[in-house]
Amino acid sequence: MITFCLAVIALVAGYLIYGKFVDRFFGADPGRKTPAVTKADGVDYKEMPTWKVFVIQFLNIAGLGPIFGAIMGAAYGPVAYLWIVLGCIFMGAVHDYFSGMLSLRNDGVNMPDLTGKYLGRGAKTFMNVFVPFLLLAVGVSFVTGPADLMQSLTGWDKTWWLYIIFAYYILATLLPIDKIIGSIYPFMGAALLFMAVGVGGAMLWGDITGSLSMPELTPDTIRNYHSDPQNNILIPMLFIVISCGAISGFHSTQSPLMSRCLKNEKYGKPVFYGAMVAEGIVAMIWASAAMAYFGGPEGLNDAATNGIMINGELTKVTPAIAVDMICKSWLGKVGAIIAVVGVVVCPITSGDTAFRSMRLTIADLFRYSQKKISHRLVVSVPIFVAAYFFCMADFSTVWNYVGICNQILAALVLWTVTAYLVRSGKPHWMTSVPASFLTFVCISYFLMAPYKSGGLYLDPVIGYVSGGAAALAALVYCIFAARKVKAGLR
Repeated sequence: MITFCLAVIALVAGYLIYGKFVDRFFGADPGRKTPAVTKADGVDYKEMPTWKVFVIQFLNIAGLGPIFGAIMGAAYGPVAYLWIVLGCIFMGAVHDYFSGMLSLRNDGVNMPDLTGKYLGRGAKTFMNVFVPFLLLAVGVSFVTGPADLMQSLTGWDKTWWLYIIFAYYILATLLPIDKIIGSIYPFMGAALLFMAVGVGGAMLWGDITGSLSMPELTPDTIRNYHSDPQNNILIPMLFIVISCGAISGFHSTQSPLMSRCLKNEKYGKPVFYGAMVAEGIVAMIWASAAMAYFGGPEGLNDAATNGIMINGELTKVTPAIAVDMICKSWLGKVGAIIAVVGVVVCPITSGDTAFRSMRLTIADLFRYSQKKISHRLVVSVPIFVAAYFFCMADFSTVWNYVGICNQILAALVLWTVTAYLVRSGKPHWMTSVPASFLTFVCISYFLMAPYKSGGLYLDPVIGYVSGGAAALAALVYCIFAARKVKAGLR
């Protein structure tokens, strides 16, 4: 319990202290007009109350990652706490803040345009293909994932839930942002809040009363607990499995949505930095809950690998099953229903904006106005046709690619922000160091990960050396570029 409480305190302190530093470093200007005012169109560019923008941003980024990803990351042991806390404060929240604020300063444009502005045409071309692919993969994942959960909760056939969720996504993609997303998100946020507070509170009470034990982070527990450590090497695998709870490139596709609705730059810190910290707390709750419920990371791994008896059948525990078991056990029947609804809300409120972001990204690419609904249909219909066929693929296969694509995009966004800082003559370490780290993670993952996870399964030495060399080369290039720019400014 001590580790968990200190981690939550550290996340809040990170928002109050480092978040304030980041905001001042960027130079948020309360007197500057935002795109919600200068480009208001009543559809995507629309000024909304700050509290509502925060709720939407939080729900946009809090998909299955901080729940399912945190549960899978808990299999590596308490070391996951370190990644969630440090990654969230110094990487994820910085990434989300800058992607939102740079979009705000550039008329609410999406990441491909920002990348092109600061990294060049080649990077923009890559992003124009890569970002829609990631958004499609995320959207599809967040159709099948919630459908599976709702089938488990209600007993209805999964196919019906697929149709219902798709229908909602289509409406949320086409209609003005305040009509559906802005209207129902506060209620969805309440369910998510109940889930987080309910599970977290029940876990703390169980530790106090002695009915369960929360693992602590000590020198002895900083090791890889995974049941298959050869195929799940702690570094870099942990940094891919837990993405949304620490840093996720997907968030950079969502921040521009809210940059088009923010009424003042001074609210960038609570909306962009604050929403990421809130997601980090959700990830901490579920990583801790998974370990505590199954008696530690060893028990969690055993349940996932060998299975446990559920209704007379030996069943391997997946993240979805773990969520269902924890909620029912700790919160009772009624509480479990509300909590599971809160869990279902997470992917649904990321899936709808994933498709909406995809519509806007494609429209921006072709400079195709989205004010008329007929124009929105022209872009959206092919997206949902493709999504329907992608739903036929296995969820776990799609999710494997989402994880690594998240971190590739996050690295590119951090390098984009670094280029902006270098051009501005500002110190770049705040983003260049995290960008270098993620470059190392992504390259070493591709070289070391098993074939089924999208890697080449080479010797770890090759992965570490190659990843380290690439990260160092990128950082050295950045340092020399910064010196060149400073010399030119003198």
